[in-house]
Amino acid sequence: MNISTWSTLVTPESCHRLAASGHSLLIVLHYNHSGRLASRGGPEDNGGLGMLRGPSVAAGCLVVLENAMVLAAIAIHMRSRRWVYYCLLNITLSDLLTGLAYVVNVLLSGTRTFQLSPVHWFLREGLLFMALAASTFSLLFTAGERFATMVRVAESGATKTSRVYGCIGLCWLLAATLGLLPLLGWNCVCAFQRCSSLLPLYSKGYVLFCVVVFALILVTILSLYGAIFRVVRANGQKSPRPPARRKSRRLLNTVLMILVAFVVCWGPLFGLLLADIFGSNVWAQEYLRGMDWILALAVLNSAINPLIYSFRSREVQHAVLTFLCCGCLRLGLRGPGDCLTRITEAHSGASTTDSSLRPRDSFRTSRSLSFKMREPLSSVSSIRSA
Repeated sequence: MNISTWSTLVTPESCHRLAASGHSLLIVLHYNHSGRLASRGGPEDNGGLGMLRGPSVAAGCLVVLENAMVLAAIAIHMRSRRWVYYCLLNITLSDLLTGLAYVVNVLLSGTRTFQLSPVHWFLREGLLFMALAASTFSLLFTAGERFATMVRVAESGATKTSRVYGCIGLCWLLAATLGLLPLLGWNCVCAFQRCSSLLPLYSKGYVLFCVVVFALILVTILSLYGAIFRVVRANGQKSPRPPARRKSRRLLNTVLMILVAFVVCWGPLFGLLLADIFGSNVWAQEYLRGMDWILALAVLNSAINPLIYSFRSREVQHAVLTFLCCGCLRLGLRGPGDCLTRITEAHSGASTTDSSLRPRDSFRTSRSLSFKMREPLSSVSSIRSA
């Protein structure tokens, strides 16, 4: 008896018994009902994943290595402990976990999918959803803090640090909740009519909820950076100095980069999920052939984030170059003169207001002078490393 014939004979009671026992046949049943097995020929067929597994794992490892390098460089070589420091660490850590979750997802896909229990399947998909959600929530939190820094009056460092810690914890709590909702009960186990075709154990209602959440995050991020840009541009118009106009143009470039990266990386995935929710199973199966590439494109956003949020800061550039230089010197791959010259070139040319992460020497000066230096930094240059 083949899979299709067997699945038509399964009653709701036997399906619920499979779910209660955690049997992997439940996954086969759902994949067959969604039509995912039609193009494979059976659970033993990889469905074309074999030749994509290598490039997919390589892309995931690239995301992990890039963010691990930035994370180590910031943690080891940056002396600043301002709020942007923690925001960059949070974004980098979430993007690193996104790469790890994607590698695990790819390695457990294909024929290995049908060897998983339902709980393991929910964990495989949920961890990737959680990591992607943590990354987007971190971007939203960073945009919100940048905006709050510009419009809020000066506050004590302890108060701001406590709020930053609390918001970072909230980001991860919300991301974990969003990713684990199907495991906690928001799924379509044995309710085949409500199931997604692309993620056969996920409810279409849950998939739509995730699409709405991510879309709202994108709109909010762009709105916040748009408001920041208007404030910076207004300040630049009041000031006749060229640096203020350069900061305005730099921020506009940052906002455009965020918009393009988010739309290019997440747009195809949003379209695929919406086609799955509102289209027929046949329509969804047509788009299913490109699902692996579309998901990889969304994960690629975690490789682009360091380029936008970290490498545009001179201090982060200096920290990364120092980290690489130390590694090269230990391996004997580069002479110290060349290495130190490059670091000096990267660090030179930066003014005292060039980076929102620059450590302050004003703590050694008088309290009044420190306050006078802080005011323009909190309003203009704190968004410089966006």
